[in-house]
Amino acid sequence: MAQRPTMYQVDAFTNQIFKGNPAAVMELKEWPNDDVLLSIASENNLSETAFLTRSEQDGYDYDLRWFTPAAEVDLCGHATLASAHVLFEHLHFPAPQVNFMTRSGALSVRQQSDGLLVMDFPAAGVEPVLAPPALLQGLNLKDSAEVEVYQSYDYIVVLPDQRAVEQLSVDFNALSAVEGRGVVVTAPGNDCDFVSRCFFPKLDVNEDPVTGSAHCELAPLWAQRLGKSQLSARQLSLRGGDIECEVVADRVMLRGRAATYMVAQLHVELAPAESSI
Repeated sequence: MAQRPTMYQVDAFTNQIFKGNPAAVMELKEWPNDDVLLSIASENNLSETAFLTRSEQDGYDYDLRWFTPAAEVDLCGHATLASAHVLFEHLHFPAPQVNFMTRSGALSVRQQSDGLLVMDFPAAGVEPVLAPPALLQGLNLKDSAEVEVYQSYDYIVVLPDQRAVEQLSVDFNALSAVEGRGVVVTAPGNDCDFVSRCFFPKLDVNEDPVTGSAHCELAPLWAQRLGKSQLSARQLSLRGGDIECEVVADRVMLRGRAATYMVAQLHVELAPAESSI
C-alpha cells in the first residue's frame, strides 16, 4: 500500500532553531525508487535529506541513507544526528542507542542522560599533498607555500589562524573542478581547538553550515597536531555550530545536540520500488 510519510526538519549541532545545520528526516516502511528519494531531497533543497527504514540485518535497528539535492552520499554527520534526534524525541525509540547500517558501514548514536547525542563514526586518514591549481584558484590563494594541504575524501587546507578562515573569499565555480567530494578549510580556533568552513559545490552545497563527516577527517588531524584526543570545534558558517570530538583508535566520537524546526506531512504517495519494475 502506498504511504504518505511524515517529514521532520531538524537543526543539528545546536540546541536552537535557526542555528546549526538543517536536515530533513523521513522514516519509510519500504524503499521507493531512488529517483523518488532524489526528487524529495531536491525539493527540500537542504544540504541533506535522510531516509530511514527498519533494518533486516541482525544487530541493526535502521538502514540509513543520505541525499543532497544532487546525489546520494556515502556519509553525513549532521543528518545522522538529526535522524537519531527524530527517533529518540518523536518516534519513541525504546533504547538509549540506535544502530544504523549505511554505505559507510555500521554507525551508532547514543543518547546521554542529559540529552547530548554521541555519534560513533569511522576516522578518516589524511595524507599531505600538493595543492592542485583549481584549489588555489577557488580559495584565492596565490602561492601554495602559504598553506598546508591534505587529502582524504575532501581536500583539507590548513590556514594559520581563525581570522584567515573567516575572511576567506571563495570562487565556487573553480572549486567545483577540484577532485573529490569537496574542500574543507581549517585553522586553530580563538576559543576552541580548531575551526573550519566546508565547501561542496559539486553536490549543490556551496557552503555547508555544519559538517559532521568533515570532522571525521579534521579530528584525527588536529588530535595529532595538538597531541590530545578530545577536541572542541566550531564551524564558522553563517549559521554556525559546535561539535565536541574525541578520537578513539580508528573511530571518532562526535557529540552534539539538535532541535526540531518543523514536522510536515508529504502529499506524495510513495510506492515500494518493486511495484514500479
